[in-house]
Amino acid sequence: MGDGSNNGRRAPWRRKNRSIFQIADGVLRGSTAPTQVISVAGGHDQSTQRHVRLVIDLCLRVGEAMLATGASAADVVAMVLRISEAYGVGGMHVDITFTSITVSVHRGMNEDPVSVMRIVKVRTTDYTRLQNVYLLVEEITGDGMRPTVEVARERLTTILSSPHPYRRWVVTAGKAILAAGGGGLFDVGLVLVLVAAVSAVVSDLITRQLGKWSVPGFFAQMAAAVATTSIAVLLFWLRSVGIELPGSDAPTVIVIAGIVMLLSGLGLTAAARDAIDGYYVTATARGMEVFMLTLGLAVGISAVLGIALRMGIPVAVSTSLGEGIGLVSGVVGAALIGCGFALTSYVRLRLVPLMAAATALVFAVFLLVSPYVEQPGLAPGIAAVAAGIIGYLTYRWIKVPEGATTTAAIIGLIPGLAVYSALYVLVDSTTGVMEALPAAVDAIATGIGLAAGTAIGGFAARRTFGLDRQAMLAGRRTLGVR
Repeated sequence: MGDGSNNGRRAPWRRKNRSIFQIADGVLRGSTAPTQVISVAGGHDQSTQRHVRLVIDLCLRVGEAMLATGASAADVVAMVLRISEAYGVGGMHVDITFTSITVSVHRGMNEDPVSVMRIVKVRTTDYTRLQNVYLLVEEITGDGMRPTVEVARERLTTILSSPHPYRRWVVTAGKAILAAGGGGLFDVGLVLVLVAAVSAVVSDLITRQLGKWSVPGFFAQMAAAVATTSIAVLLFWLRSVGIELPGSDAPTVIVIAGIVMLLSGLGLTAAARDAIDGYYVTATARGMEVFMLTLGLAVGISAVLGIALRMGIPVAVSTSLGEGIGLVSGVVGAALIGCGFALTSYVRLRLVPLMAAATALVFAVFLLVSPYVEQPGLAPGIAAVAAGIIGYLTYRWIKVPEGATTTAAIIGLIPGLAVYSALYVLVDSTTGVMEALPAAVDAIATGIGLAAGTAIGGFAARRTFGLDRQAMLAGRRTLGVR
């Protein structure tokens, strides 16, 4: 009786507690689908083995071509997913590193999955090929007549096997123009501009020959830096013995122009884009490549400066450089830099004026902003935002690879003077290492500002002007959102 009465007395409390927990559970428990879908839905069982393999092969070759020619990982993934969707192959997973691309297709419960990996053996800068690949993908995913997979593969083979738009001497001339523009930024005499151009030609010949011998890029950069710095040291020596060429009062410009030229082809913007988009492995690998090549450049310059100073050659930093850069000389020099970069990167000839204009415009923004900001790297970062916006708009409107315009636009902002000043102070035995910190901090801050600015500008442009439907779908699938 007692037990029954006690149970009877506890029952209302139990019912009340259960109702409280039910109410709380209803308030807290989610009722909709997850906001982030972890897995991608599987493909269709009816996809034939041959069709899937043909599509995978096309996707892999497109991805390899894009990675090899400087495209960001996010762009590669988006293009691959767009192609797979266009040819009816669902459930595709794409994994990218700096040197490989892997594509896997889950074809449902009744068929075996297909997974293929391709190694990216070549890394170069060829924006004409990259643009042609973009145009092929646009045709595949567009609203018009879509080519068959076999035809698309044949056209891709034609694109990749086509000769470069320029002969090799044109590329060498482009590097000379780039270096001349780097010297012209500082409004120096014609002699120094011509010597800077000649030093660029010598550096290009050295790096090309070392490339034929399969010498690592680190040592190639070091050798090119040694050649460029040696020419500047020679002018310093000639001045010390009373032989001074007209208009050669600042040989430092030769080294600065060489730094701009040797760092122009590095994937700084692509590394920043990969990091922003969440492709951290690829971003880390690109960043390490940039670091090692820059280190090779620094070793070469510092070695020559150290030997010159020990020999008593009066090498110094021209203190007046970088102060009060004129708008006219700066814009003209930047335009030459953009023109030279376009030629060295195999940009179509009709697009060379566009590259020159973009570089000049971004440098003009830098000159206009610089008097109002004092923080290191802030003015280049603001100008780089404009570069990111211009890069996306040129891709959206005329299908020029985004990286081509963005990279060209910021080359004039590469901190050549800051790098040289830091290295000079480091190898000068009369000063301490701490005195090199301001120039080193300025160089590092400028690099970070350029990377962050281009990424912010590109992101803002995408949010403002939007993407085409296929790119939006690819981006949503990349994030796991349907």
